[in-house]
Amino acid sequence: MTRNLFGDVAPISEDAEPLEGAVLLYGFANDLAQQLVQCLEKVIAASPYRHMSVRGGHKMSVAMTNCGDLGWVSDEAGYRYDRLDPLTGRPWPAMPEPLRQLAVNAALAAGFGTFEPDACLINRYEPGSQMGLHQDKNEKDFSAPIVSVSLGLPAVFLFGGMRRSVRPRRIQLYSGDIVVWGGSQRLAYHGVARLAPGDHPLTGSCRINLTFRKAA
Repeated sequence: MTRNLFGDVAPISEDAEPLEGAVLLYGFANDLAQQLVQCLEKVIAASPYRHMSVRGGHKMSVAMTNCGDLGWVSDEAGYRYDRLDPLTGRPWPAMPEPLRQLAVNAALAAGFGTFEPDACLINRYEPGSQMGLHQDKNEKDFSAPIVSVSLGLPAVFLFGGMRRSVRPRRIQLYSGDIVVWGGSQRLAYHGVARLAPGDHPLTGSCRINLTFRKAA
């Protein structure tokens, strides 16, 4: 997909055919990037990154934590949201206001109405880590969109269809880009290709992804 240098908003598309409900906001978070990273430092101090387990006992290659009223948890028992961080036994850190407001503004810019996220998944990608194709379907209400913010190293975002077998589009994301999807695309399979080595002035040798959701 070619980056549109003349506008801030573009539909995710293939062969010039837009996907209704899936939007890429180029550089939308750039002005706030440093502030976002500073907010994350406080969150991580309270609930550190960890490599969660999945069914079968394998560890995720992506390290993660959460902030907000709810946090996404994965272990051998399955996937779910919980109000407590299983690592600390305490509630997840509150969602910093700059993060919440960014998610609200991005959803609005993408054409979605009022969006009030109650969960923010914070993923740290090191070179070689990846995220397989999956659906975000642990939420109780699919009417709210997903807002995904990229910070640091560039990555290839994989955006597929309603079935895992659909070949995904490969979309280059840079620091500050935000992908928003909802409506008919809310349950689209998506993932992240293996991260290439690099260095970024904002995050060093890693990529940070913030995924905002309305879980309850």
